[in-house]
Amino acid sequence: MNVDRMQQLVTQMRALAAQAAATPGPGSAGAAPAGPADFAASLRSALGEVNAQIQQADKLQAQFSSGQSQVSLSDVMLATQKATLSFQAALQVRNKLVSAYQDIMNIQA
Repeated sequence: MNVDRMQQLVTQMRALAAQAAATPGPGSAGAAPAGPADFAASLRSALGEVNAQIQQADKLQAQFSSGQSQVSLSDVMLATQKATLSFQAALQVRNKLVSAYQDIMNIQA
């Protein structure tokens, strides 16, 4: 197993966590209210990232299946798991949005 690739992944995850912690949340002072265009743009961006991860995992799987020596099984498995987790997170966001929409429709009725 390639330990260097695992260390790179852990470093990347820590950097993303630090970046997320440094980003001011919606309740922080001085934050501008987000409009509908901002929400749509961020949702589109997030879905684009999920799609890119899925396509990257598919590409690595195809390369590994064709026998290319520069692609290791651990790389394929990591990319596949990252894509799966991203997709499941997007699915959970979709479920929450549908639930919120249904709650709003029930309030109006």
